[in-house]
Amino acid sequence: MFRPTSVKTAITAWELKNNIPAAQAVEMGLQFQWPPIERMDASLAELVKCRKLSLSTNMIDRITGINSLTNLKILKLSRNKIRSLNGIEFLAYTLEELSVSYNYIEQLKPIDTMKALKVFHVANNLVSDWTNFDLMAAPPLEFMSFLGNPLEESLSDEIYKAEVKKRLPNLKYLDGDPIV
Repeated sequence: MFRPTSVKTAITAWELKNNIPAAQAVEMGLQFQWPPIERMDASLAELVKCRKLSLSTNMIDRITGINSLTNLKILKLSRNKIRSLNGIEFLAYTLEELSVSYNYIEQLKPIDTMKALKVFHVANNLVSDWTNFDLMAAPPLEFMSFLGNPLEESLSDEIYKAEVKKRLPNLKYLDGDPIV
């Protein structure tokens, strides 16, 4: 059986491939690791200049180790095994884009603490009620993808779009389409 790739090992491999020290990297892609990364950890702290980090398509089950990433603007965690957004609040004042599509997220708390978030990809998760959806009214969202959640799938397209427009009046794009 394979042992999972650690974040530290993935960062070292990235440094060798790109010939840049991790501490100097502005963008880092640790997606598609084999064997997959299962845990985010304190090794991420060395990414002090990182503005864009991708850990998509791994087997990560929770968001951790990002509390010192004060320059991070874009975080991609799609196609993992994440069940909760807990841990994201450390980036409340800097994160502008968050991708967590194709995970197992039911509850959107603490998305309401995000002060700079403009783009939120949360499609194909398990959000099933408006109470959770309403938490997205707090961030200054402009673009959101939400297709494939039980809440969206339970409504006609017309009712879904009308409810979203009512609940998120500042949203400019929903699921790739402009809001009219």
